[in-house]
This record gives sequence, C-alpha cells and structure tokens, in this order.
Amino acid sequence: MVSTESQREESAKQSTISVGFRTGSITDSRLQFIRRLGVTDVFLDHSSTDEEPGEFLDEGTNEDRLVIDGGVIPSAEELVAARDRVEDADLRFAGIHSLPYSLYGPIMPGSDEADKRIELVKQLLRNLGQADIPILGYQWNPRGLVPMRTRMDRPIWGGAEATEFDIEALDAPFEVADSVEREYTEEEFWQNYEQFVEAVVPVAEEAGVRMALHPVDPPGFEQLGGFPRLFRDVEAFERAMDIVPSDHHGLKLCLGCFSQLGEDIPSLIRRFGERGQIVFVHFRDVVGTVPSFHETFVDQGNFDEYDAMQALAEVGFDGAILPDHVPQMEGDSEWGHRGNAFTAGYLRGLIKALEH
Repeated sequence: MVSTESQREESAKQSTISVGFRTGSITDSRLQFIRRLGVTDVFLDHSSTDEEPGEFLDEGTNEDRLVIDGGVIPSAEELVAARDRVEDADLRFAGIHSLPYSLYGPIMPGSDEADKRIELVKQLLRNLGQADIPILGYQWNPRGLVPMRTRMDRPIWGGAEATEFDIEALDAPFEVADSVEREYTEEEFWQNYEQFVEAVVPVAEEAGVRMALHPVDPPGFEQLGGFPRLFRDVEAFERAMDIVPSDHHGLKLCLGCFSQLGEDIPSLIRRFGERGQIVFVHFRDVVGTVPSFHETFVDQGNFDEYDAMQALAEVGFDGAILPDHVPQMEGDSEWGHRGNAFTAGYLRGLIKALEH
C-alpha cells in the first residue's frame, strides 16, 4: 500500500529516532564525551581486538571492557554493573553491538565446537534479559580469510583518511585459503545458520532481547577464501528473516554495506522498516560500489542522507542510528573521537530537520 503525504508526515512526527555510539570502553571519560555530544544510546563492542581494523573496533583503551571473546561471555551480574555505569552517565545501555568471530566462527562451518558456541549465545541472551539490556547485535562474517579492507589510509575530503576495498588489490581472493580445510557449499552454511537461528531465537523471545543481523562486509561476493558469504544481498536477509519469523529477530541495517551494493537506500529502509524488522542502524556511506569503494564522511557518499532519514521516520522507526567506520582526522584517537563527533552532530541535525 502506498502511503499518502499526510500519512508520511504523521509517521515522521511519531518516529523517535535516537543517536547511539558503539564503544568497547566505558571509562568515565569516554561516557562523558558521548553524553556531551547529545548521544543517548551506548552499544558495547566485544573485547576481542584482533579481528577487525582499528577504525572498525575500539582498540584505544583496554579499560572497563566487557569480556566477550571466544568461549567467554559476561554474567548477568557483570552486565548489570556495566549497565549501571552507563546509566550513571545519563546514557542508555542499548545493547551489545556485536559478537566476536572467535565466538560464532565455529558455528558457520558446523565444527565440533558449534553446539557449545550456540549454547554460549543462548546463555548470553538469558544474561542480557536478566540485566534488562534489550539488543544483541551479531554478524555472520568470515574472518581471517581476506581483509575487510585493502587500504586504511585512503585520502578523502580535507586530507582525512578512510578505508578502501578493491578486489584487484588481493592475491587470489577466490581460492581456498590455507587456513580452510576444504571449500564449503552455500547450502551447508545455510543449514548451519538455520540450526543456529532455530536454537537461539526462541531464547531471545523468552529473554525479551532483540537479535540484530549485520551484512557481510564487503558484500556482493558469493565466496571469498573458500567460505560462502551468506548475507551479501537483500534476498539473503529476506531468507534469514523467514527462517523463524519473530519480533525478536531483525536487522542491524548497515546502510554503508547496502550502499556498497548500489541499492536504493530509502526503498531498502521501507522494505524492511514497514515490517518492523530494523532493530538499529549503521548510518554510514561510501563512494563507489563493489568491487571497489572507499569510506567517506556521512554527507559525501552515494546516497542522499536526508532521504534515508526521512524513510526511517516514515516507517516509524524508533531505534538508534549509529556512526560507523568514521574517517580518521589529524590528531584523532584510534576510536575516532573527532570523526564520531562530526557524524553525531550531522545525524542529530538531520533528525531536527525532520521535526520541522
């Protein structure tokens, strides 16, 4: 059904979009900085810092982190303590941003450790529910086979530096990597993923926690290094949501990943948003599309950011939008205080514009 102009305006008025940050550290100084920017929601990253480039994961400090790494998950008591610390800073502990590959990786190919890791995720969901933390983000992204990015210092606007991916810069990316014992089929990976979802989503429902699935990055490739890359396009997300239809399983909608595919971002938002399947949003953009693209400032990329924000409002999205993969500026921290601050201010400005 096509919405009328008045219906769209009414939805925009009812939408309560907030701005959130992902952070690995919850030191007092980090939380104070976040609050001063007018950001309200905090998503804590896992504690494994050897799986992503520095721009993508908070490596700046190892203080005050939640330990989620391999076979280790935080207890309900540890989660409550972290939540209290965040709330003491007048912020909301919105959720766990993502799971480390060291935890979910063995599930993907169905290794001997798969059942144990599924049980760990189920227990983490229960612990989150007991701690009244409503979101668990996750991804199904193979690690260690090919790099997520082929360059970390691509010059962009004003001399800032951003990440870049170019498949031509990789040596034999479509061959089976030495660390992979054999090439796996896509259906094998789908069967293992379905087993995972069928096991964990009912627990998420019982715990009152919403799970949020992120695309594979870079998207678009059927396989790299011998591992199928399931969540590489829109159709894969349709299939994932249909396995166990539930209000407690949705998307960590990364606009940057879908921009990398050349998707119409407002249409994509309406497609999943009208079904209530968007849990939270990575609001970032790139220049170019797969197989070659680079990150940029949020207002310099492929899609119109105001149109995207308007679409979120129209579907009644009432969750958090997060800066992600922010460019590095001279004198900035590894976490990207300056890049995150710029993006947060820009996103808050877009939200304000919708209100008028």
